[in-house]
Amino acid sequence: MGRLYGELAEWWPTFQVPEEYREEATFFARALAESSDRPPHSVLELGSGGGNNASHLKARFAMTLVDISPQMLAVSRELNPECEHLEGDIRMVRLGRTFDAVFVHDAVCHMTTEADLGAVMVTAFEHCSRGGAALFAPDFVRETFVENVDHGGNDTERGSVRFLQWTTDPDPGDTEYFVDFAILIRDRDGAMRVEHDRHTYGLFPRATWRRLLRKAGFEVSASRSMTGDFGRDLFVGKRRR
Repeated sequence: MGRLYGELAEWWPTFQVPEEYREEATFFARALAESSDRPPHSVLELGSGGGNNASHLKARFAMTLVDISPQMLAVSRELNPECEHLEGDIRMVRLGRTFDAVFVHDAVCHMTTEADLGAVMVTAFEHCSRGGAALFAPDFVRETFVENVDHGGNDTERGSVRFLQWTTDPDPGDTEYFVDFAILIRDRDGAMRVEHDRHTYGLFPRATWRRLLRKAGFEVSASRSMTGDFGRDLFVGKRRR
């Protein structure tokens, strides 16, 4: 778990603001609805982070949010007080109930082995109602990966954040890649500091995603691509039994 999700979590609402998620969240809501046999009402988000997706999805669904980081859950509770928040590891959490749909955004990128990725899919299957769908949205699959540099940041009442994001894959033969963040934080008093945070993400070919989804029990459709300024493979699994 990166420092952004722990000791630096208080700066997440400045690092990335909910408005930056609006377009994607609208797409995800439509994809969840179109992939399910009936219009979903309840949605479980596994790896919900600071709740930016949920801040948009909650207008359409009753959201239950699970994340391993208590600090990020605290951020999300402030943003989404009407949503249910639960702390848990998405590879093994069991809530004892099912939902009309399950959504896993880029938290799934933190799964760096097939065993971990498959475990998240089993969690999704166990919590998905019959006729419902689970939607997974990794940043990259092996076929689409490109090393890149990005930047961003925002100004809020808390202070200001600017960051440089550097995505690299030193060993294309393994299932990992790195995302390094150089983060400049200026608080309300003008004090400035610089932080570094490295995230290790998993990288798998499309065939592995589909195979693991089937192994978890899902019926698998073809991957779906988001159109826009970047490409993204989405994987949808339907629970028939």
